[in-house]
Amino acid sequence: MTTALVTGATAGIGREFAVQLATRGDDLVLVARDVARLEALADELRAAHGVEVEVLPADLSDREQTARVAERVASNERPVDVLVNNAGYSLKKRFLDNDVADEEALFDVLARAVLVLSHAAGNTMRSRGRGAIVNVSSVASFMTSGTYSATKSFVTVFTEGLAAELRGTGVTATALCPGFTRTEFHERADVDMSRLPDLAWLDAPRVVRDALADVDRGKVVSVPGRRYKVAVAALRLLPRPLVRAQSRSAHRPSAD
Repeated sequence: MTTALVTGATAGIGREFAVQLATRGDDLVLVARDVARLEALADELRAAHGVEVEVLPADLSDREQTARVAERVASNERPVDVLVNNAGYSLKKRFLDNDVADEEALFDVLARAVLVLSHAAGNTMRSRGRGAIVNVSSVASFMTSGTYSATKSFVTVFTEGLAAELRGTGVTATALCPGFTRTEFHERADVDMSRLPDLAWLDAPRVVRDALADVDRGKVVSVPGRRYKVAVAALRLLPRPLVRAQSRSAHRPSAD
């Protein structure tokens, strides 16, 4: 029986990962800050799919709580076979207009927690000779829109390096880079996305289905949706001054 640990599991892409992993019969460890929502989701998945669901409340901007999650990831007695680092959020204002403590908390959730939990998972999974690490990044990681974009760039490049380090061990690492996805993400960040055309949106079930298929294939960078595959290919080829010009007017990226 496979066990998957999902951070940021109560909403959006994280919740969809939990649902689809449970649907295929995986037991779950669900991590998020909101205990009530965690418990409600756990009850729902147990009832619908007959899987075991462990609830692990944690705020990944708190280093002690992150360490507790890392200990669970590294457990040999109750092994985690799939790690999904999904927890994340965004700040509405530009970097210099935010309090630096808020920026540090954002960095801890988006980047440091990914590093710490991937280290715990990578070592434990490598010793067992199997496992998968999925780090949810963003199309924004190929852009230059503030600290959200910068931390997601870290996640993508970090995962590429981790995948190379794990090659031949039976463990895979995949950076999932979705574009605009219909979730609570923008609403919770108080961002008006009403002018974005319907064509630009992905739905969370499609994003996760594509991601899990890419993980099964051992793909290192997963970009769901043909239009976003084309966009990422273009962003990788464009001169950086042009990429910066495209991003200049944005307060921060909002692709997730």
